[in-house]
Amino acid sequence: MSYFSIAWQWLISAQQWHGPDSIPVRLGQHLVYTGIALGIAIVIALPAGLAMGHLRRGGFAVVTLANFGRALPTLGLLVLVFVLTAGSAASWLVPLTFLAIPPILVNTYEGVLGVDPELTDAARGMGMTGRQVLFKVEMPVAVPLILLGLRISAIQVVATATIAAYIGLGGLGRYIFDGLASDQYNVVAGGAAVIVLLALAVQGVFILLRWLIVPVGLRRQAQNS
Repeated sequence: MSYFSIAWQWLISAQQWHGPDSIPVRLGQHLVYTGIALGIAIVIALPAGLAMGHLRRGGFAVVTLANFGRALPTLGLLVLVFVLTAGSAASWLVPLTFLAIPPILVNTYEGVLGVDPELTDAARGMGMTGRQVLFKVEMPVAVPLILLGLRISAIQVVATATIAAYIGLGGLGRYIFDGLASDQYNVVAGGAAVIVLLALAVQGVFILLRWLIVPVGLRRQAQNS
């Protein structure tokens, strides 16, 4: 029997959709972990990226953080924070937030930095303040790249939030860790399938957002760049 058949049989089983260990419950937990980590990352990284891009400063710090984020051993950081905080249930928040910050920061910075100087010069020539130039000219033009950073972060966090189960918490990772521990590979396959479907759904949401809020001209410009 193929992987897809095993996963499908597990997914359509009625018992997977009812009770405390059901897919809706685990999915809700997974979305909570993802949403909190992503929300904190946005609060930190988006303003920082906008400010550094607008001021044309901090490029070295952005590149350094991006490289650090790529090299970060998320599971190792989870275990380290869990130990240092004496088994805190919120220790999942630190590695997931650290994972989410670099793509948002880098893409926001690059998006604002890449705005045509002639646009900003014209805006200042019209009497706009620096704040107005940032929010009325630079940020709207940078929206495609900002959304790309948010999409990358969201998908990474959705995929990586499975590590919360490693320290005994919930989420979709519970199926993978529990299935491996009990040699129930149908549970592992089904849980992995749900995580993949969730990541694809997140991808679809951001594609829809891009289509709804980014003007056609900017979409074409982003595709050609």
